[in-house]
Amino acid sequence: PRVTVRLVFGNDAAFVNGNMFVGLWGNDLFLRLSDEDRKELLKNEGVTNFEPMKGRPMKGYNLIPRTWKNQRETVRRWVARSLAWASELPAKKSKR
Repeated sequence: PRVTVRLVFGNDAAFVNGNMFVGLWGNDLFLRLSDEDRKELLKNEGVTNFEPMKGRPMKGYNLIPRTWKNQRETVRRWVARSLAWASELPAKKSKR
């Protein structure tokens, strides 16, 4: 699939077919996942729902902390799952 990168919330975020699937939030990483994958990921220490505005979580997204930076293979697997999930979503039309 074709992946593009754009600024979102002042940080880099990656999109596939117009759907955002991963991005930076300060020093942390947010991922868009299926409900099943999100529940699984939330079982890990430090993982939270992604709330770019306090009290307003973004549906379908989790935030993994920078403490995971040394777990590259684990992060890579979750990013791959995020890409696979977002690739199956209906394509969004470009607003540009």
